[in-house]
Order: sequence, then C-alpha cells, then structure tokens
Amino acid sequence: MDSLIAAAARALAAGDPLGALNRVALRDDPPALALRGTAMAQLGDYERARQLLRLAARGFGTHEDLARARCVVAEAEVALAMRDLRGSPRLLAAAAATLAARADRANALHARLIAVRRLVLLGRLDEAASALARARLDARGVPPSLLAVAALAAAEVALRSLRTAAARAALDRAREAAERARVPALLAEVAEARSSLDRPAARRLDRGHDRPLRLDEVEALFASGALVVDACRRGLRTGAAWRPLARRPVLFALARALAEAWPGDVDRTALIARAFGARYPNESLRARLRVEIGRLRAFAAPLARIEASARGFALTPRRGRTVVVLLPPIDGDHASLLALLGDGAAWSTSALALALGASQRAVQRSLVDLEAAGLVRSIGRARAQRWLSPPLVGFTTNLLLPAALPLG
Repeated sequence: MDSLIAAAARALAAGDPLGALNRVALRDDPPALALRGTAMAQLGDYERARQLLRLAARGFGTHEDLARARCVVAEAEVALAMRDLRGSPRLLAAAAATLAARADRANALHARLIAVRRLVLLGRLDEAASALARARLDARGVPPSLLAVAALAAAEVALRSLRTAAARAALDRAREAAERARVPALLAEVAEARSSLDRPAARRLDRGHDRPLRLDEVEALFASGALVVDACRRGLRTGAAWRPLARRPVLFALARALAEAWPGDVDRTALIARAFGARYPNESLRARLRVEIGRLRAFAAPLARIEASARGFALTPRRGRTVVVLLPPIDGDHASLLALLGDGAAWSTSALALALGASQRAVQRSLVDLEAAGLVRSIGRARAQRWLSPPLVGFTTNLLLPAALPLG
C-alpha cells in the first residue's frame, strides 16, 4: 500500500472524506477507486459511490479476494443507506466469511452489523437479535466506531421490541463508544436515538380521556394486565396474550368502537357506521353486524366478553380488568409508511414494500396519495425513483414500524 492510499484510508476512518479525496481524487487504480467510493458515500452521493465501488471490485485481480470482499461490504453499506433492500444477503455473508478467514476481524464484524441493520429495517427482529448475538462483540481489538454501531443496532432491536431498559443500557454503551471514536455523525445518531425515549410514542384513550405516552409508559401499560385495544399494531392484548386483527379490519373497527365506549355500550347504528361506513343502516347491514359481532365474540373470548344490550353491544373484560385504547401518535391509514419515511432517508418503492410486507402496487398508491397531500416527495425517475418525507418531530414512531411489538 503506498503512502497516499494509507493516508486516505486514515482520513476516511477519522470521518474526513474531503481529506481522503484530496489524496486520491485523480487516481483510477482499484484501491483508489474503492477509497473514492467510500468517500463519496460519506458525502451522501450514494449512486456515484456505488459505481466507484463496483469498478474497484472488478479491477482487483483473482488473487485479491480480500480487497474484493471489502468492496462488497462497502457497497452493501451504501445500499443500506439508499434503503435498497433487494440485494441477496448471501453475497454479504460470503464476504464476511472471507474477511474472517483472512483475519480482517473489524471488517468482518462490519459486514455482520450491516446484515443486522438490514434485518431491523425489514422488521425481522428475532433474526436481527440472533445475528447480533452471533457477532461475538468484544471491546478488545474492535474499533470504538464499530462498537457504537453494534450498540445502536442492539438499542434499535430493543426499542422496537418495547424493552426500554435494555435500550437505555445499549444507548449508554453506544454513547461511550461514540465519544471514544470521536465521529460527529455517530454522536448525533446516538443523541437522536436517546431523545426518542423521551418523546411521546402513542396516545392512551381511557374513559374518554386522551393523553400521550412515552415508550416506557407503553411498556408499563402492557405489563399492567389491562385489556389494550392496540390501534398501533391492530390487535387485542392482555399481558403476554396477543390477538392480532391487522388482517380483519371490520373486527378491529368493532373492537375499537366497543373499547372507546367502555364501560358503556354502543348503539347498533353507530357500530354499523364504524364497521361498514354506512350512514343509513338497513336489515342487510343489521344482519351482517350480528355475524361480525359473533365472530368478534369468538375471537376475543379468552380476553373479554361481548354482551348484547337494549340498544347495542358492550365489551366486558375478564377478571375485572380495565379497558384502554392505545392510539398511534399520528392518525391515518398511511401511518406506518410515514413512520418509515420519517427517518429522513430516501426509500425506493420496493424497499418500502419489503419493510411493510405489502405489494409494491399498494405502496405506490399510498405514496401517490401522500404526495398529493404534500406529505412526501419523490426524486429521480423509473428505477432510480426515491421517496422522501420531512422527519416527524415531536414524537417517536417506533410503535408504527414493522414488527415494533413482540407478537408472542
């Protein structure tokens, strides 16, 4: 390695991409291309970074598998920053294995952390936690910047699994490592993650009173044993018992209407309007309401009873529990989509569809509606099109993200 390449690598490690470019900007050999690609990624020009890294990988010889593996890892990190989640994780895993076999422990760990962060974005929290445990993090010989990234990943898994104590401990480790690394971007990311713990994450509707809750208060609510009708994840919860209704919108609309009226009942006409959107009920709708109430009664039987009254129906939780409706911090059918876009990154339609577990066509329709409302904007065209939204300030959207709560 010549002196200019070594100096550029040191500049990149210290978070100085301009200093690195000053040394290798006019060179086209593979090591210089790789460093230029990394520098452009740090400056936010991800498309150019990806092009340079691919050129570098093709330029390395057949016996330079270590250098090619490093380019693969760098390109995977660029794809993550671009929210391009379509790539196969096998290529990244193979690169990590090559790096580990060649004793490049730091870059092998970096590759594994990229894989973990990708799983977190996709909402596959159990897999992310397992992969993080297999990474075998040890402060000895690992750069503090990587320790900070690992702790941030652990904190994100804990936050989206609603384990706030574990999240705080991980964020403390991340802050300590980021301070030792002296990388401003890492320090800012840790500070933003810590602030999310103190912002409202949901709203509690209890006997007609609506008040904001932090994540730790939501965790305490779930542990209290109350019957929670969760409008963030769309389901019923009592302690560890979880009954999902995300794919049964009519039943959830009925459950929410009954919970909002608890301990009173709800008129049949009001239930028909909430469940079916009909302003003028008829005999067909009344018959349909009886069928759907019967389905909800069977579904909720382990947690609550649904009893008929003179004018409608009432929800009665078992064992004298209270009933609480947990509302998202932002309302609307597109809340989860806005929560993903609220991280400030530019997302592709395919990445949003993967993260939400929806079809690209459905996501595209939602994005068009949000763009018409002025809530999102697009950049680029065709396959290069990306979607952006202003950060959602004043509250955290953890409960709106995919797999934000354990469903067990």
